[in-house]
Amino acid sequence: YRLLVEAGFPAEDIIFDPNVLAVATGIEEHNAYGIDFIEAVRWIRANCPGVCVSGGVSNLSFSFRGNNPVREAMHSVFLYHAIAAGLDMAIVNPAMLPVYSDIDPDLLALAEAVVLNTDKNATERLSAYASQVREREGVAEAPKEQQAWRAGTPAERLACSLVKGISEYIEADTAEALVDAGSPLAVIEDVLMAGMAQVGELFGSGKMFLPQVVKSARVMKASVAYLTPYIEKERAEGKTDSAGRVLIATVKGDVHDIGKNIVSVVMACNGYAITDLGVMVPAETIVDAAVEHRADVIGLSGLITPSLEEMIKVVTELERRNLKIPVLIGGATTSAVHTAVMIAPLYSGPVIHARDASDDIKILSELFSDRREAYLLDLRRGQHRLREDFSKREVDKRYISLAAARANRLTLPYTEVAAPNQLGKIVFKDFSLAEIVEYIHWTPFFGAWELSGRFPELFTHPEKGDAAKTLYDDGRALLDEIVRDRLLQANAVVGIYPANGDGDDVVVHTGDGHLRLPQLRNQEAGRPANLCLADFLLPLSSGRHDYVAAFVLTTGLGMEALQARYRATGDDYRALLAASLGDRLAEAFSELLHAMVRRTLWGFSSGEDLSLDKIIRGQYIGFRPAFGYPAMPDHAEKREIFDLLHVTEQVGVELTESYAMTPTASVCGLVFANPEAHLFGVGKVDRTQLEDYATRRGLSVEEIRRLMPQHLR
Repeated sequence: YRLLVEAGFPAEDIIFDPNVLAVATGIEEHNAYGIDFIEAVRWIRANCPGVCVSGGVSNLSFSFRGNNPVREAMHSVFLYHAIAAGLDMAIVNPAMLPVYSDIDPDLLALAEAVVLNTDKNATERLSAYASQVREREGVAEAPKEQQAWRAGTPAERLACSLVKGISEYIEADTAEALVDAGSPLAVIEDVLMAGMAQVGELFGSGKMFLPQVVKSARVMKASVAYLTPYIEKERAEGKTDSAGRVLIATVKGDVHDIGKNIVSVVMACNGYAITDLGVMVPAETIVDAAVEHRADVIGLSGLITPSLEEMIKVVTELERRNLKIPVLIGGATTSAVHTAVMIAPLYSGPVIHARDASDDIKILSELFSDRREAYLLDLRRGQHRLREDFSKREVDKRYISLAAARANRLTLPYTEVAAPNQLGKIVFKDFSLAEIVEYIHWTPFFGAWELSGRFPELFTHPEKGDAAKTLYDDGRALLDEIVRDRLLQANAVVGIYPANGDGDDVVVHTGDGHLRLPQLRNQEAGRPANLCLADFLLPLSSGRHDYVAAFVLTTGLGMEALQARYRATGDDYRALLAASLGDRLAEAFSELLHAMVRRTLWGFSSGEDLSLDKIIRGQYIGFRPAFGYPAMPDHAEKREIFDLLHVTEQVGVELTESYAMTPTASVCGLVFANPEAHLFGVGKVDRTQLEDYATRRGLSVEEIRRLMPQHLR
């Protein structure tokens, strides 16, 4: 920890993964491995502030392999105590985790004794129990116990369905509850809200996990859908009791909402009243709505870098109106450090970074408890430390001047330039989805569903294999339907033009003029070369032309209607599955289009014969950076490419004012043919380069700060 932190690594970027070792092996020395891990987690969190701790849970129960009910109970017990000690993440199959409080009491007591090593005879007792357990779909219950909950009242059955995520009886039980309660609102207020409160309590105490909460939300939604016609018929308006009112929105210019939607579901399941303003919401609208709805908390979400500036506008407007509503910050580009350094100092109310949905719930529970003031004091102290650490790291980190970085540019013996087979713009309308599917890289698909592992080896994983195969089969079935019925449309435009590097600018010769795309240069000390994209092109001073390709593609046309169709029937699973497949198709189309450029359209690698695995590993000639990525961080330069290629008219992709693309399953980038061109990151730049870049872009320094705040020192 000291080595990494003193070398400049942010503490929050460090994950320690202590070994989880098997217990109950029959060897006495192994009996304490479970409690030792839990205490190790507690020690790490106490002595290494800011870090995360992970663990591979399945090792714990290895001695009971083949007996899933016992293994799953041990995992649930282990996680319950490890999370309480500070465990942040774990490798485990979430579909095979019983709710802690649902475990058979005898099995629970035995698993606790084994995991916590409280009884020297625990291993023998659990082994004896295991020999008598019948596996019934992964639950250690006798048939009569499995169905005992069906003998309860309608309200009790609905609550049980919510906790267990069972939708089989939901309409019949809701209908009975409606008769008993007398009105649909009474069912919502008195029955469903009580079940949601139980789910929230289990989730908050670590006895229930996120996948189970999502299942509960699906059940709740089905029950409410059954009640909706009755509510509309009565034209009744009512408000449910809630744990608090949360206003949530994706900020102006940003169209990404998958994470926000998950957070909304989890918050609602924990009893909070949610007002979701959707995407592309201006700061003034968010603040106005917060006042109108009397929001107790505001949640801001954003994926692209310019969203960070929009979040700053929201807290600035809150401060201007002298409001003190707590603000939760979340999304892919956000971090605890950025929140503490760039946002929190601008607002006298609380500004809190949330890593994920479970973190949101922990934060809300503190804000709505009698610990609120103590929590906020700890928050302010923690953010002060983050600001001090950030300042120290920036002082310690070594950078060189812009002049020195330019003197250390990459100089390549690049003399042979392949002339393209065709120049100018090429448009592809309604491209074959079947061809694109062949280029799908499936490994990231599983990562998006929290089933990390390499495809197809993942299918043989002892814990995750079955779940991964089921997900893959569902995905392939939906993909086949999408291709067969042409539910999505894939369009692309690519332009190949003469080009040169001119200093730090990429200069594209368009035929009727020149398009300059200014780039940034890495300024970190100790680099073999301080790279800039312009280095990968022949310099303008050479008197010879090099070439570059620009492209925009989408596989998302039709996605909005497809997801709406699934959501209309309450099938959020297929709606999310469609979105994740759309992203995979977009990346696959990028690989396919890039291969077409290399082999035929440009033809600088006409003899290429690479397997998909080698293509995915980037074992081809050249480089394909996308706008907004480390080598080309300025999202705003997409506008130049959109204008050059007439993208919206030709392809149907649009840019928001913050340069996010709609549909979201879209990619915009460049292609370089230089054999030495490769992935790199610009990193932080100093004030000199910031001003120089602003001048070359024809923008103010403040505009550049807004576009790329995370790259500025």
